[in-house]
Amino acid sequence: MTNRPGNSPLTPTRRVAGLLAGLALGVAVLAGCSSEGADTDCSIAGSCTVTFQRGVDASASILGVDAKLVGVEGDQVTVEVAGEQVTLIAGQQAADVGGLAVTLDSVTDQEIKIKVSQGSGS
Repeated sequence: MTNRPGNSPLTPTRRVAGLLAGLALGVAVLAGCSSEGADTDCSIAGSCTVTFQRGVDASASILGVDAKLVGVEGDQVTVEVAGEQVTLIAGQQAADVGGLAVTLDSVTDQEIKIKVSQGSGS
């Protein structure tokens, strides 16, 4: 039997190095979110939940775009996503904004929660 380079099994050190590189990439993807007056929870699957605090100038940077709370009137929330304003109502079908699907999850006295996903919601 001939031992040829390139056919050798992965050593435990290489396996660990590969695992660590994969974890670092995942953390880098999720760390791409930033916010002010908002909390973000993004998944590798390409969706983020943004919780805006009411009464502050709230914004977040997610999925390569900026999202900003513009205003709230009753159960209607106006947000700006990727430079486009859209008014949302809880339970309404996702709005297509710049190729992203945006939905309103909830509105309370303290916070507004929206979900932004890659792909059209229509």
